[in-house]
Amino acid sequence: MEVVGTVVGAVVVPIGRVFCCCIYSKMKNTVKFQSNLDVLKKEMEGLLTLRDGLKNETELAEQEEKVVRSQVNEWLKKVEQLQLQVNQIQAIKLSQLSLNCIKRYRISREATEKLKDIQGLLEAGRSHSDAVAINHGMPRAVERIPGPTIQDKTTTSKTLDKIMALLSDDEVQRIGIWGMGGVGKTTLVRSLNNKLKSISSMQPFGIVIWVTISQNFDIQKVQKQIAERLNLASIMGESMERLSNRLYEKLEKVENFLLILDDVWEKIDLDYLGVPRPEDHKGSKIILTTRFLDVCRHMMTDRQVKVAVLNDDESWQLFSRNAGNVACLEHISPFAKEIVRECCGLPLALVTMGAAMREKTKVKLWKHALNELQRVVSCPPHIVDKVYKPLKWSYDSLEGKQMKHCFLYCSLFPEDFSIAISELAQCWLAEGLLDEQENYEDSFNRVIDLIENLKDFCLLEDGDHKDTVKMHDVVRDVAIWIASSSKDGCKSLVRSGIGLSYMSVVELSDNSLKRVSFMNNKIVKLPDCVVQCSNASTLLLQGNPDLHKVPEKFLQGFEALKILNMGGTRNIHSLPLSLLQLGELRALLLGGCHNLKELPPLEELSRLQVLDLSDTGIRKLPRGMENLNNLRQLNLSRTWNLESIQAGIISRLSCLEVLDVSLSSYSFSMKRNVQNEMACFEELKGLGQLLVVNIEFKRIPNFSDEDHSFINRLRQFHFFISEVSRSPVFGLRNSFMEQFLSPRRGERAVTIKSFNLHSSFNLHSEEILCGPLLSTANDLMLVECRGLSDMLEDLVIKNVTCFAGLKSLTIKGCSGSVWKGGCVAQDDLLPNLEELHIVWLDYEKSISELLGHLGSRFLRLKILIVERCSKMESLLSCGHIIHALPKLEVLKVRSCRRLSELFTYDSIQYIAPDPIVPSLRILELEWLPKLRTLCQDEEIWPHVEQVHVFRCNLVRKLPLTDKNAENIKEIKGESYWWNALEWHDDTTESSLRPYFHPIP
Repeated sequence: MEVVGTVVGAVVVPIGRVFCCCIYSKMKNTVKFQSNLDVLKKEMEGLLTLRDGLKNETELAEQEEKVVRSQVNEWLKKVEQLQLQVNQIQAIKLSQLSLNCIKRYRISREATEKLKDIQGLLEAGRSHSDAVAINHGMPRAVERIPGPTIQDKTTTSKTLDKIMALLSDDEVQRIGIWGMGGVGKTTLVRSLNNKLKSISSMQPFGIVIWVTISQNFDIQKVQKQIAERLNLASIMGESMERLSNRLYEKLEKVENFLLILDDVWEKIDLDYLGVPRPEDHKGSKIILTTRFLDVCRHMMTDRQVKVAVLNDDESWQLFSRNAGNVACLEHISPFAKEIVRECCGLPLALVTMGAAMREKTKVKLWKHALNELQRVVSCPPHIVDKVYKPLKWSYDSLEGKQMKHCFLYCSLFPEDFSIAISELAQCWLAEGLLDEQENYEDSFNRVIDLIENLKDFCLLEDGDHKDTVKMHDVVRDVAIWIASSSKDGCKSLVRSGIGLSYMSVVELSDNSLKRVSFMNNKIVKLPDCVVQCSNASTLLLQGNPDLHKVPEKFLQGFEALKILNMGGTRNIHSLPLSLLQLGELRALLLGGCHNLKELPPLEELSRLQVLDLSDTGIRKLPRGMENLNNLRQLNLSRTWNLESIQAGIISRLSCLEVLDVSLSSYSFSMKRNVQNEMACFEELKGLGQLLVVNIEFKRIPNFSDEDHSFINRLRQFHFFISEVSRSPVFGLRNSFMEQFLSPRRGERAVTIKSFNLHSSFNLHSEEILCGPLLSTANDLMLVECRGLSDMLEDLVIKNVTCFAGLKSLTIKGCSGSVWKGGCVAQDDLLPNLEELHIVWLDYEKSISELLGHLGSRFLRLKILIVERCSKMESLLSCGHIIHALPKLEVLKVRSCRRLSELFTYDSIQYIAPDPIVPSLRILELEWLPKLRTLCQDEEIWPHVEQVHVFRCNLVRKLPLTDKNAENIKEIKGESYWWNALEWHDDTTESSLRPYFHPIP
């Protein structure tokens, strides 16, 4: 029993203790019900006081644009939740008389638990006091942006250095970086951003802000990007205007900022965005990237930097990095290099193709990729998606159908082909893309405007020759891709410049085709059948020299044709009568058909506007010419066999605006000769629409006042005056001579050849040279004339005022032209001369002596070219008349074997300017074996961009230093010449060496 008692006691006693404790606790909470509620109220009031204090601190921090700590926000939320719970307990207290003991116990216990929560929040809240926010009013100056880096010593790295230099230029606040889609503009500015990040000291900007704009511009998204970069807290429901004000206030406090706007498609109003204008905020700058130069203009950029495509070596390096080592394998490399060539230096295309071919080792796969890339219409999907479609956005951004159709028309020409702007003007007019009501000058100006807009969109670029344009190869591929599936009347079949020897009848038999181009191929014969191509308006067959016949049936299927170009098909002797069925034809272009002797009667082609018979073998004009009432342009230049133009034919072409009979065998007389009844100058005066005239006279024309009025009305003219008959050999083979004799668009030129100027003009030289012949001309060419110096002296004696309109002067092969003293004009008689060409002159002294009679000072001279003056010892004498050439931009001197110095100086009268050619950009020196000196020692030519020196072995100094390096684009010369150069200081050679390209 004792054992049992012991066991029972051991169990019962503890249970009893626990039971008693529970009873005591409940009694305690029940008894302290009121006091617990009072303490709860008091503590809660303290907690709320602390909460209000911290709330005030957070509001103040937000006003100061500080970031509130997340722990503080969480604490405030917990206080709000606890307050709700305590309020519920307090509400129960009001009806406490009706509560029984059990309810009082439960409420009292709950109040006790809430007191513990309040104590915890009070302790945490006190720790937050004076530390509610992180002082992030201004984030780090630069944030790194992930992406590929630019390789050193590349085209792009040079562009990057140029932009970095602009950031240091206090005169530059806004910089526009533009170029075609995929050329690497974003990579460039990303590298710029990261380069600024790497600058450990002397950070030029308080903050660099990167913003991506994109085509679908959304100002609120852009504002949000800037706000996030500035650590500006977002406010729910905040208006765009309110955020704009906050952004402005924030950026105003920054000492200087750099805002990078990437991929801008239209003008952005900085005020509306909330960004201070950089010109009003010293030290701040804006950089924008865009495809369109026009956006740079609208954004008022101070400098525009065009991003160029990569060169061949850089293209290969970029492709290889993405394709991997496989690209260098012996059996793969030839195909890889062809693919690189197809990408034409466009980084986006190179990266895309490289990644697509990465580690592919089968030759068949590389062959297939190359074939697909060359076949534009069936290009690989990854190229279409990643290259073509992004570039098509630029096309889609063009305003109106006119510009889009003009752009697509350019894709008809071969790859890398320089298209003459005049040819585009003819085709666009004939196609109906220009207003037919505009005259030649206005329509040509419109063409220039359209071309400049397409250049601004990076869809066209300057061609390899003056007054030409061309398409980047990838842009052309995109245009062909668009046109091949066009549904708005622009569907094209483009097979130009690919070496075809025949035309596919199947391809041509498509009535949905609008334009067809087989130009610059090796086509021998055309299909001898009717081709169903009834809606085609353009057919380009020029540049197929082996084509010798046009079958009668071939043209019958092209009844809607407006443009037929067969230029350069030199073996064609005649055209079929089916040509006359082309009733819609507006332009018939046959220039360069050397063996074409005659054409069918043309009276049926009543809508014809442009007829080009230049460089053909015609002996007389086609029958029915006088019935071409809509003809606006007639080109008969280089018609060496043209024997006659019957009187009355040209005078009946009432709409004629352009007449070109330059370098032809036909010469115009002033008045009609009753005996031979040939076209004369007099009948041209009756053509009220005539604006451009290029013709030849065999005698010095004696113009009347009426003639003078007619000449003044012309926009362009070239009057060639020569007693010497010329032959086809002279005109076609002597290209050096032809550059001086051919008419140049936009000029009012006079060429005088093979006259004794003194004896021929002695009696009436003043009337000739100062009358209508030259008073309205801006270009004078004197070729192989004698007595020039004596004639010029006569003009000075007769007190000729000046040749103010003359801007270009060419003197070639004129003997007896050295000034030997005598009368000198008191004033400069050539005050507006901009171009001077001196060629094949056999005299010893400088240009100063040549034009000494006229007192020439060359203050506006921009281009100076001197060639083959074998006895000339110096180029220009500087003294009391000539002190400098302030406007000279281009200086070219070639084949002057005795020339020892460019400039000589009169030590008594000459005060050295600094420098003598302050604006010079291009310097070319060739075959000058005795040339030693370019200018005075220590003289620097600050704006030189290109230097070309060849076979000038004694030249030891260039007027360049390391300060010129930022402007230099290229220095070309032999390696041994470069290595022998002497420099102003040790750093000059190393600064300029990257720009040196040796000539083999």
